[in-house]
Amino acid sequence: MSDIIHLLPDSVANQIAAGEVIQRPSSVIKELVENAIDAGATQVQVLVSDAGKTCIQVIDNGKGMSETDARMAFERHATSKISAAADLFALRTMGFRGEALASIAAVAQVELKTKLRGHDLGIAITIEGSRVVSQEPVACPEGANFAVRNLFFNIPARRKFLKSNQTELTNILAEFERIVLAHPDVAFTLHSNGTSMLNLPVGNFRQRIVGVFGKRLDQHLVPVQVETPLGCISGFVGTPETARKRGMHQFFFVNGRYMRHPYFAKAVQSAYERIVPEGEQVSFFLKFEVDPARIDVNIHPAKTEIKFQDEQPLWQILQAAVREAIGRFSAVPTIDFDTENRPDIPVFAPSSEVAPPTVSIDTTFNPFSSPSGKTGHAVPMSTSVQRSGGTTTDWQKLYDIARQSEESATAASPKLYDDLAGAEKQSWEKGSSEYFQYKGRFIITSVKSGLMLIDQHRAHMRVLYDIYRRQLNERNGVVQGLLFPQLFSLPPSQQPVLEKILPELSALGFDVSNMGGGDYSVSGIPAGTEGLNPVELLQTLVAETGDKVDVKEEVHRVMALGLARKSAIPVGQALSSEEMEDLVEKLFLCETPNYTPNGKLVLTILANEKVERMFD
Repeated sequence: MSDIIHLLPDSVANQIAAGEVIQRPSSVIKELVENAIDAGATQVQVLVSDAGKTCIQVIDNGKGMSETDARMAFERHATSKISAAADLFALRTMGFRGEALASIAAVAQVELKTKLRGHDLGIAITIEGSRVVSQEPVACPEGANFAVRNLFFNIPARRKFLKSNQTELTNILAEFERIVLAHPDVAFTLHSNGTSMLNLPVGNFRQRIVGVFGKRLDQHLVPVQVETPLGCISGFVGTPETARKRGMHQFFFVNGRYMRHPYFAKAVQSAYERIVPEGEQVSFFLKFEVDPARIDVNIHPAKTEIKFQDEQPLWQILQAAVREAIGRFSAVPTIDFDTENRPDIPVFAPSSEVAPPTVSIDTTFNPFSSPSGKTGHAVPMSTSVQRSGGTTTDWQKLYDIARQSEESATAASPKLYDDLAGAEKQSWEKGSSEYFQYKGRFIITSVKSGLMLIDQHRAHMRVLYDIYRRQLNERNGVVQGLLFPQLFSLPPSQQPVLEKILPELSALGFDVSNMGGGDYSVSGIPAGTEGLNPVELLQTLVAETGDKVDVKEEVHRVMALGLARKSAIPVGQALSSEEMEDLVEKLFLCETPNYTPNGKLVLTILANEKVERMFD
């Protein structure tokens, strides 16, 4: 039997490696910019066309490469950053695997112009699909200039699965944010189709955070600083009042490298326990400086998964440092009690004479009489009977009138339906016109089959969701103008998302204008959301929409759900009988009143038999 195992050609091996290293245009930018930082660059320019599908250009002023190094850089596992396996545990550079440039050259058309510092001429190399097309001397500035064109030109299947330009640009901006935050000592610029997206000068860590995410964030940053034998932790965390469920900026860096670490994120979140509402999170920007020998970054080609030798002790140190920071800088908000209907209690003065309380009674007051002797609307003249000594009221007639009104209202009330999971639809009649609120959350009323409990927040969310979906489909949202337009800014990674969903926001009733430079103005909001913060509402919608901008139906669902969740009656709000009745009637006009749009139970019925068994 002949031998069947053979070595793959380098071009094929490089394309296989590119499947992990180069997944989309943002991966190319990550690898090239990290190489520029490793080369000692103090200025890095990134230019993209068509979200990187047509061209990606990265220009730096690093130390450059010689002619031999420029050619060798595109060979697989060729690197200047390590020379032995032991060097993996003393890494101070971003790259070390020697796969990035070989992978990029295998799936794109790459042109490199580079010149060593102090040399008169540089070298220009053109490579297509791992094959060197040309190599010649050229006059160019010191540093390196990479131009990557037609990504995945020789792998049509991979190119076909790239997302829209808007989504790919969002991924590029998100990757770019991680790099620039990790290196505030380097100046960065980013241009997309000739438009400047970011221009970040050299500064400190706080200035870089503000430069990326806007000045509004500056006042909500609490510094964190701790030094231990295991390592140093520094950076900033957000104040508790900035907590939100989505859209928070959360970044960990270790030795200048961005990393994902859910375990450490849990430590930060636990430091805010009982300070922020359950399910909400705060922003944080935290740097770790640890001995490279005590971490392992060689886990995944993307190098964002990192293992720590002292993970558990660092978790405790991080939690304690965050708690100390928010306590030291008085970041914990003071308790603001609801002062509505609060009695006015005067301060006791010992020198003043205390008079006993008195009660004054108007013995001539009649609630069924109108002022100036006119007849009231609630009681007809026939209910008043003249007697010696004054006018009295025939109370029996009043009771009869009240009973007739109640019976007519009950007879005219609409039939409602319950459609619990798996059960057949069955009509039910209102057993009583009374509605009761329990613990500020549940509406309780009797029905023919038992006792119905309705979650008021979820019920209102169900009603609003259907309204917003209808407005999005019919594009007839009602705009409620603001007296004073409010300005807000978005980080570059979220700006393309907002631009993409602006038509849907207008259909809901938002009036948003682009002021340039990442700043926006909101001068109108949907009717019915007047009590909400329009800036936070928009930021939440943008964060929840995220990378779903390619599917219109999904965008509508996410936007309607997000707006309904924020606008719905909150848990704890007291409702009058009329408000509860109106909400219940609107709920049962919905197509699926029993569940929220995200599948949570809205109502349940406690059957009569079960109630009776409780008292057996």
